[in-house]
Amino acid sequence: MTDTAPNVLILGIGNLLWADEGFGVRAVEELHRAYAFGDNVRIMDGGTQGIYLVQHIREADILIVFDAVDYGLPPGTLKRVEGDEVPKFLGIKKISLHQTGFQEVLAMAEMMGDYPDQLMLVGVQPVELEDYGGSLRPQVKAQIDPAIDAALAFLAERGVTAERRSVPLGEDDTIASLEMTLQRYEAERPGEADALRHGDARVLAGEAWRGPDDFDAEMERLVKGQAG
Repeated sequence: MTDTAPNVLILGIGNLLWADEGFGVRAVEELHRAYAFGDNVRIMDGGTQGIYLVQHIREADILIVFDAVDYGLPPGTLKRVEGDEVPKFLGIKKISLHQTGFQEVLAMAEMMGDYPDQLMLVGVQPVELEDYGGSLRPQVKAQIDPAIDAALAFLAERGVTAERRSVPLGEDDTIASLEMTLQRYEAERPGEADALRHGDARVLAGEAWRGPDDFDAEMERLVKGQAG
């Protein structure tokens, strides 16, 4: 790290559509809403971008990651991990595709010689993942503020401070998609009676949907239709 202000990346990863899998993204959204940082700090919704995050990682001297992590702890438990332990915990028990992808991002950054000097993972043990279209469970949502406090303390120890906004930003000032802001997502998403929430079993069992008899022929038809 140089004598100048370190480049800091605060990254939330996860999938908002799978209940507690969205914890990391919701955490950075709230951090951005409540706090302002200097120009050397970037707050980013990394979603499930995986390998596409590598350049952002390479530019960071300090990296903080918020994520839902299966530590094997009681649901809703918050755990802070630092340094070389971070990649190990991201892969301790895979709960979604993005975790393996993010391990690869860290490994690639290291191979390219641009690994962060300081690294911290703030993870929460999920309560529920198998709920497509669901939102954070109360136990997990309750850990957003403690997770932010842990991140702020980590940064303060390294001379990076944040200023709490006198008036938090509105939801329209989100770093994420306007359609996926927490309040709108929870208020407008359809209920279980109207939208499948637990995979395809109910649709398939009810024979409400079936795939094409000849998949290749169907794909060829669609491609020709688009070309025309």
